[in-house]
Amino acid sequence: MRVVIAEDAAVLRELLAQMLTMRGHEVAASVGDADALRAAAAEHRPDVAVVDIRMPPTHTDDGLRAAIDIRRDHPGTGVLLFSQYIETKYATRLLAEGSAGVGYLLKERVANVAEFTDALSRVAAGGTALDPEVVTQLAGAGRRTEDLATLTGRERDVLRLMAEGRSNASIAQCLHVSAGTVEKHVAAVFTKLQLPASEDQNRRVLAVIRFLHRPV
Repeated sequence: MRVVIAEDAAVLRELLAQMLTMRGHEVAASVGDADALRAAAAEHRPDVAVVDIRMPPTHTDDGLRAAIDIRRDHPGTGVLLFSQYIETKYATRLLAEGSAGVGYLLKERVANVAEFTDALSRVAAGGTALDPEVVTQLAGAGRRTEDLATLTGRERDVLRLMAEGRSNASIAQCLHVSAGTVEKHVAAVFTKLQLPASEDQNRRVLAVIRFLHRPV
């Protein structure tokens, strides 16, 4: 993957760059503010950008706003938001801007290198990678539509794990059921949410967005 990192804490920024480089990825740029992030994305056209939400100049939502700009101007670039805290309004704003190639992880996930790089790969490939705690809070605060109300409890469990970016095999392992059972639940979710036949990955992302989205 070609990656751009935007993090104002120099030590963490360097740690991320070294970690990704050691795993064979190209870190095209490593920057410390939102304007530099926009410039790096335009110059390098990365597969994915790792973006801290609270960055200079205001240390509020500068990183998020830059991420939204990147999603608009460079739709082929995935964006993985990175925060010390769960800030559901920011995750919702990013999700509202597009249905593919988005993620939101807590910074503590960096401690698990395999988990972090796997999430980054999913986002770069156009999927989702949402921290389980973020999913829980978004789903709890989310708007319930008639379509979602038709889902069974197990189908909601499957959809919640899909939101984390898990494969059918991983979902089966978490729920202690067969892969075939998960496939049936996933198919039922697509049908009940009235998602037309298309690439399975795209329908998975659309289902997740429907599950998590609420008015900003």
